[in-house]
Amino acid sequence: MIRLRVKEVAREKGMSMSRLSRKSDVDLSTIRRIYHDPTRANPTVETLGRLATALGVHPGELIEQVPDEE
Repeated sequence: MIRLRVKEVAREKGMSMSRLSRKSDVDLSTIRRIYHDPTRANPTVETLGRLATALGVHPGELIEQVPDEE
């Protein structure tokens, strides 16, 4: 299963959801969805790219593999 690490990376960078939304030009509701359900959120590749650029990281740093829930 894939899990998004946007929330963790943003916290490491000291960036709030609102600031991330403004800096990435990604709607705040999309960021909230990613924060609240990082295993089921389904952002586009473009959205992940925007978030990564705003956070100053490679897009791959926003994704991690986790064991499937049983």
